[in-house]
Amino acid sequence: RDVFSRILMGARFTVGISLAAVTLACFIGVTLGMIAAVIGGVFDQVLSRFLDAFNSIPSKLFGLVVVAAVGSSIPVLILTLTAIYAPGSYRFTRALAVNINTMDFVTVARARGEGTIYLIWEEILPNILGPVLADFGLRFVFIVLLLSGLSFLGLGVLPPNADWGALVKENISGLPFAAPAVIYPSIAIASLTISVNMMIDNLPKKIRDREN
Repeated sequence: RDVFSRILMGARFTVGISLAAVTLACFIGVTLGMIAAVIGGVFDQVLSRFLDAFNSIPSKLFGLVVVAAVGSSIPVLILTLTAIYAPGSYRFTRALAVNINTMDFVTVARARGEGTIYLIWEEILPNILGPVLADFGLRFVFIVLLLSGLSFLGLGVLPPNADWGALVKENISGLPFAAPAVIYPSIAIASLTISVNMMIDNLPKKIRDREN
């Protein structure tokens, strides 16, 4: 089979599943992190302790157990990857939001009688957008690598579909005779992760330094 065509087809699953999972994870983590920072109190403490406990479970082990037990359909993969990376996004966002929440312009807005939703979307989110976007990119890279690892172990995208990790797995036995079938998907994974990292490093200065 044509290796290039398989790589193009595999990109749909590698990029699509990873993008869906990181979008869900960051949406959940960023939203809960900002809410916890603004509300504080018991809600913040209970949610933080719960997610800290959940985050202590090794991500690869959790992914292997869930996918092996439930199955490796695309919705299961997306939800599993979301569950693994949402707590980290929450902790990162909460740390940023707590710092912003103590600044004078937020105190003034609160004194004016502005509500929680206003404080979150108008005062806090614009000032943490750069770091949040950088975190989004990094988590996307981690999810791509974890998804490729699961597929290499046979617990990712199911045949006849295949992502890049599955392409490496199904062709590994023929490495001495058809090395490009293994090398090219590996290069695709490496190229994607490096490209996303470079994009993060070159975010516009106006966005990257907004919190300052």
